Amino acid sequence: MECTLAAAPAATPAPLTVTPADLLAAFAAVPDPRRQASVDYHLPAILALAVAAILSAHQSVLAIAEWGARQHGDVLARLGFAAGQTPCQSTLHRLFRKLDGHALAAALGRHVAPALAPAPVARGAEGVAIDGKAQRGRLQYQAGGCPVHALTAFCHERGIVLAHEPIERGADKAAAELTVAPALLTQVDWRGRVLTGDALHCQRATCRQVVAAGGDYVLLVKANQPTLHRDLALLFDPPPDEPPPLPLLDRREACTVEDGHGRVADTRHLIASTDLTGYLDWPGVAQVFRLERTWRERGRTKRQLHYGITSLPPAAGPPTRLLALKRGHWTIENQAHRSKDVTFGEDASLVHVGQGPTVLALLRDIALSLLHRAGHRAITTRLRYHSQHPEAAVALLFDLTDAHA
Repeated sequence: MECTLAAAPAATPAPLTVTPADLLAAFAAVPDPRRQASVDYHLPAILALAVAAILSAHQSVLAIAEWGARQHGDVLARLGFAAGQTPCQSTLHRLFRKLDGHALAAALGRHVAPALAPAPVARGAEGVAIDGKAQRGRLQYQAGGCPVHALTAFCHERGIVLAHEPIERGADKAAAELTVAPALLTQVDWRGRVLTGDALHCQRATCRQVVAAGGDYVLLVKANQPTLHRDLALLFDPPPDEPPPLPLLDRREACTVEDGHGRVADTRHLIASTDLTGYLDWPGVAQVFRLERTWRERGRTKRQLHYGITSLPPAAGPPTRLLALKRGHWTIENQAHRSKDVTFGEDASLVHVGQGPTVLALLRDIALSLLHRAGHRAITTRLRYHSQHPEAAVALLFDLTDAHA
């Protein structure tokens, strides 16, 4: 696509001043892939401009460049463009293509996430969902490529992306996620936090790593762990041809009933027990649970039955808390993946060369986290507001430690 904006001047940019609490300070830790002699704009300023434009409902690279060109001098000066000139579309494309996505992801986990969501003190206070995500606009350009492009860690309670690990290769979704999971887990401060995930991530190595880092886990158990699944099924639901089981020595229950989304009497019933704690050979396991869900939809009764394990002891993980953590896992779909795909246009993006799609996905993560941290949940409404008030979007990038920014 041909650039529609005027080329930037070749003058050497003025020194950029940042404070430790600014988003620009996090971006300053990212290596600049450009030749120093050809640098017209500071890398932190460019990345900050891109985030501010995304926060103002400008999602494509062309839209980001046009947004920057339209801003007043005071807005640009705060972002780091003292001369009032901003990069054009082709400059942004070239930079994003060459930028190290892993280094940008590390800066997000090392600088931005701790400032936005410091680790809690109480054990099990926050849930952290991990899940893979595809960028569907890229799929048409990668014959036989990996069907998932990133693994993300998302805080249930705060709506903050704590870590993002790009996935660059792997034909199988499950194998691709498990390959990068250890690197993702190292980017999260697990103290006071609980890992939640689907049954794919019920792996010994994953649980051992989280527990060793001071965290906990709540995970479903399915056929990918056949021995563990069989033990839980025998405890809670032995076959009818077996002798009647002894009652559970430890049986604690919680139940919720809700209506909504076309489902009537949506009931979740969780039974937790420590009866298998001394028997199971699994890293850190403290409780097991049975989760049964029943509901009526379109005149039909439906039922789901799952088993799970957790490292939370009964005091820190009563049945009500386990239910909340299990349900909270889906915030990564409802608040993160859907917002990025629909509101931020990630599925519609056709950027697919080099590190471009990874860089843009990370910038969307940062924008979404900044909005959630500021207390905004109606994301589309806030983007429309920012499109008319760019100074409000830029203000979110500064003083990350202020919870009321």
